[in-house]
Amino acid sequence: MPKKGGKHAEMGKEMQAQCKRAKVEEARSPSVMNFENPDSLFGSFISPIKQEMFFREYWEQKPLLVQRNDPLLAAYYQSLFQLSDLKELCSQGLYYGQDINICRCVNGKKKVLNKEGKVNYMQLKKDFDQKKATIQFHQPQRFKEELWKIQEKLECYFGSLVGSNVYITPQGSQGLPPHYDDVEVFILQLEGEKHWRLYKPTVHLAREYNVESEDRIGNPTHEFILKPGDLLYFPRGTIHQADTPLGISYSTHVTISTYQNNSWGDFLLDAIPGLVFDSAKEDVVLRTSIPRQLLMQVDTADSTKKLSSLLRRLADRLENTRELRSSDMKKDFIMNRLPPCLGCDSDPLTPGGKLPKIDSKIRLQFRDHAIITVEPDQETSDEIRRDMVYVYHSLKNRRETHMMGTEDDTTSEEGTSQTHGLRFPLSYLDALKQIWSSSTVNVKELNLISDEEKENLALSLWTECLIEVI
Repeated sequence: MPKKGGKHAEMGKEMQAQCKRAKVEEARSPSVMNFENPDSLFGSFISPIKQEMFFREYWEQKPLLVQRNDPLLAAYYQSLFQLSDLKELCSQGLYYGQDINICRCVNGKKKVLNKEGKVNYMQLKKDFDQKKATIQFHQPQRFKEELWKIQEKLECYFGSLVGSNVYITPQGSQGLPPHYDDVEVFILQLEGEKHWRLYKPTVHLAREYNVESEDRIGNPTHEFILKPGDLLYFPRGTIHQADTPLGISYSTHVTISTYQNNSWGDFLLDAIPGLVFDSAKEDVVLRTSIPRQLLMQVDTADSTKKLSSLLRRLADRLENTRELRSSDMKKDFIMNRLPPCLGCDSDPLTPGGKLPKIDSKIRLQFRDHAIITVEPDQETSDEIRRDMVYVYHSLKNRRETHMMGTEDDTTSEEGTSQTHGLRFPLSYLDALKQIWSSSTVNVKELNLISDEEKENLALSLWTECLIEVI
C-alpha cells in the first residue's frame, strides 16, 4: 500500500465523467454491501465469515479463503473495475508510474515495461495482448465511486489508511515474482480466474516489502483458484504469487490493503516522545544531566541500566496518566484518508440546520472523520508554548489524491501538508469531549464558563460541518 507520487492530470472533467459512469454501474449491479455503518460494511465484506471468528482465528495469523459461488456478488464485484473500463480511463489522462504500471515476472524477477509520460490505450492493449504484461492500476478509488464507498467505510472501521490496486493479467502469465508485503491484504476476484500460491512467512508481520526467491520459500501452504465473487485475506509477511491459468483469457482482481506502519511499535515511536516531554516537567530525575562524555563512549553498558530504570519510571507514570498523546500518527491518518462518500448527486458539504444559538440542541456529524488532540500551540514561536486543543477532520480531503503521496496541490506555500481543523484553548477540552461522547447536547449545557464561549464553540464546529442543529 505504498503511497504513489507523480504528475497530476486535470480532475474536474474526470470526476464528472466518473459520476455518470457510477450511475450506470449502480443501475447494472445493485450493491450487495451493507453501507449502513463501518461495522455492517465489514460484516458484509467478509460474509459469511463472522467478524468475531475472523479476528480470533485469522487476523495477523493465517490466510482466509472465502469461495462463494454467488452470481449476484460476482456481478457486483465485476462492477467495481473491469478491463473494459481502461479505454475511458486512459482518455482522462493517466500517467505511467503514477497511475499505471506494466510489468511481467520473468525468471523470478519483475520486469517493468512502462513507457514515458501519458498512457496510450492502444499501446497499453498491445503490451497486454502481445507481451503478456500485467496492468497494475494504482488507487482506483480515485475514479470508481463504489470502491471509494467501500474503502472510506473500511478506513472508519480500522482507523487506518486503506489503499487499493487493480491487477489485470492475461492468460498464461504472471505479473509479480514471489514476494511479501507490509500490509494486511484483502483480494477480491473481479473477472476471470487467478491461480494463487501462498507460502509460510520468513518474516512474520513484516514491516517492509520484499521479493523472495523460489529456492527459499519451499512448497506452498495453500494453492487454489479464485473465481469472481471470491475473497482472499492474508496477513502482512505472507509470501505469495499468482498467475492467470491457460484457457482463461484474463484475470482482474483488486487488492485492498491496510495497516501499513500501524503496529504497537509504530504507536510507541509516536507516543513516547510526548510522554517523556510531559513527564520531564514533573519528574526532576528526567531533568538531571547525562554523564560527562557519554556521547563519546564506546561501552554504554552502565547507561543502558540507567535507561532501563528511567523507562520503568515512565511505565509507572503511564499507568496513572489519563491522556497519551499520539501526534503524528493521528494527524497522518486524518490528513491522508478519504473524505466521506456522499455520492456524485449530493450537494457540496454545507453546515447542517440553522445557525447555532445558546438555546440550540446540536449533535456531532461525521464522528469517524474527526479527532481531538492536545498539543503545543502551533501558531506561536515563543520559547514556552502553551498546550492547545486541536480538532482535525477529513471532510475537505481530496479523493483524487488519496494514497498518491505528497503532491504539489496538497501542500501549502511553505511546502508542508495541509490539515483541516480548528484550534481552541485547553479550557474547551471538556466541552468538546461532551459533544463527542453524547448523541445530542444542548449548547447551554456545554462545560464552559460563559454563554459566549458556548456559542463560539458551537458556531466554529458548525461552520466546519462537524455538527448539525436539530
